[in-house]
Amino acid sequence: MPEQAAYSIAVVCEADADRRTACALCDRVLCEAVDWIDSETLDHLRAYHGERRQDSCLKWTSMKEIARARHVVAHGFSGGKPREPDAAMAEQALKLLATSDPPPDAVILMRDADKLSRRREGFEQARDAQSWRFPVVIIGVAHTKRECWILAGYEPRDDAERALLERERKELGFDPRSRAEQLTASEDGAKRDAKRVLRALTGGDHEREEACMKEPPLAVLKQRGAATGLMDYLDEIEARLVPLFGQVAKR
Repeated sequence: MPEQAAYSIAVVCEADADRRTACALCDRVLCEAVDWIDSETLDHLRAYHGERRQDSCLKWTSMKEIARARHVVAHGFSGGKPREPDAAMAEQALKLLATSDPPPDAVILMRDADKLSRRREGFEQARDAQSWRFPVVIIGVAHTKRECWILAGYEPRDDAERALLERERKELGFDPRSRAEQLTASEDGAKRDAKRVLRALTGGDHEREEACMKEPPLAVLKQRGAATGLMDYLDEIEARLVPLFGQVAKR
């Protein structure tokens, strides 16, 4: 990451894998939507970081500890209404980042939905709680897990991968790429565990996973990811972050 970049983007997430997914998709949209950005210039135009610039991201577990130490709190109600799931935690994260010197230009809030169907509404509640010092807050909530987003971009490269995909289709009774929202199992290794399905198709290869986000057309990712929150996340980047760069979309 360069020491100085045009825009700083703080990423709040659960783990490094979530950071990689959130940032790779963000870069993908920037390169395709802004006519003067490409993979060679990206590192000079944006920098992802955590609460401190030298950190790769701010993890939710660490955020709670830092917020507690700095007495950063969020009350139980917002606008007189009870908070949705994780709204207070998301607001804590935003308050913490707002005290950074300097504050980031944008913030990505990334989290798995798991079994909390209204977690996105909670994040939206936090975003709308006040006027923040940064102009852009992007919400990414993966239903049920971020692995479902990667599955949306899986395209077999050879006969061996086609056989793997066909085996999973038969095992599950549906195509895990277009109906990943049905991978709801929370037990590791269960038939409908999104992590298991992704491992079965990619062998746990991080580069193969990244290809699933970088190679398919964005239209395909949106179509397949409509029910998993992927389309919403890509739309958020287009609507909120792209205008920060002040250029029209590519044609």
